[in-house]
Amino acid sequence: MDVQRRNNITVTGPADAPAVVLAHGFGCDQNMWRLIVPALAARHRVVLFDYVGSGGSDLSAWSEERYSSLDGYAQDVADVCEALDLEDAVFVGHSVSAMVGVLAARIVPESIGALVMVAPSPCYIDDEGYRGGFAAEDIDELLASLESNYLGWSSAMAPVIMGNPDRPELGQELTNSFCATDPDIARVFARTTFLTDSRGDLESVTVPTLVLECAQDVIAPREVGAYVHAAIPSSRLVTLDAIGHCPQLSAPEATARAILDFLDTRP
Repeated sequence: MDVQRRNNITVTGPADAPAVVLAHGFGCDQNMWRLIVPALAARHRVVLFDYVGSGGSDLSAWSEERYSSLDGYAQDVADVCEALDLEDAVFVGHSVSAMVGVLAARIVPESIGALVMVAPSPCYIDDEGYRGGFAAEDIDELLASLESNYLGWSSAMAPVIMGNPDRPELGQELTNSFCATDPDIARVFARTTFLTDSRGDLESVTVPTLVLECAQDVIAPREVGAYVHAAIPSSRLVTLDAIGHCPQLSAPEATARAILDFLDTRP
């Protein structure tokens, strides 16, 4: 298996520097990190990749069985880490990838020594004593709309997810990213993302962790960030003065600064 080609791995920054692995979320690819890569790569070896089914990955390697659970995506991360012989890397996961990182750290603990969770959510559906941001029927409606008209759903939802209506180019970029994804693959990834309850996995996290939330985020409200922070004793919570679910695009300087501060001070 050629993981380099399968996951479209890109590496930049000093070869002998500590490694930082950047993992994109649903409907995206490694290009979503481009605005913060230069700041990170000045002092770190930055590893970018695409999950199978996304971006420039090998689509022939995708299977519904493997990617119908977060475990399949976590195995992608583990494969990338092993292919590059990474040790004690910092895994930066956006959105659903934050929880993928939790699972991957259990598979290859020697490869992942710290986590950065960017706008994480272990469960998107409200529960007794827990606010995920959506009622169960909201998620059912969202998935039904996505499955019946993916391009229409993307055009309607991407600007909402991105926020920042005064900067429509951001919503358009996310729309374009969503629309570039194969609808059948997106359907599976969406169900995996929005229907998975990973709250029980948080207790397994023992590595230093940064929980990075936005001040306003319709996908991962601040109650979620507080929940994740409380569930991981080794975590640090930072609230960015940013709007929307993709601060690496809407507030790249603040996002990069928060990550670098964590990298510089983690045990």
